[in-house]
Amino acid sequence: KRRKTVAYVPQNIFLLDSSLKENIAIGIKKDFIDNRKIQNAAFQAQVDEFITSLENGYDTFVGERGVRLSGGQRQRIGIARALYKNADILILDEATSALDKDTEEEVMNSIKNFCKGKTVIIISHKTSTQKYCDNYCHVP
Repeated sequence: KRRKTVAYVPQNIFLLDSSLKENIAIGIKKDFIDNRKIQNAAFQAQVDEFITSLENGYDTFVGERGVRLSGGQRQRIGIARALYKNADILILDEATSALDKDTEEEVMNSIKNFCKGKTVIIISHKTSTQKYCDNYCHVP
């Protein structure tokens, strides 16, 4: 029986002092990174435009703990990382808290379309995210 995989996206994303590509494909040896899959994950996470606007694109180094990125950019890199992993279960724990309303909506719509047939668990203080859920539990 195939073991299910889980991808977890916390509010505060851990980033290595390496390239954006290596941070999205974290844990994969550089020679085995699938560039097309990286670009697709970044597109789904709404961070591809930002990355391709950089002089070194996906090979841009982010600095220690992603110091060269905004909070929203770090969160979208974390989401791209989870989408690259293509896990059966995706847990978003305040994963869009640093995003503006429009970007959050684009990211959530992308996740909803990309993750058809997968289980997505969203933990959020924002009630606006409930519209992306089939079932939800409100805890006061």
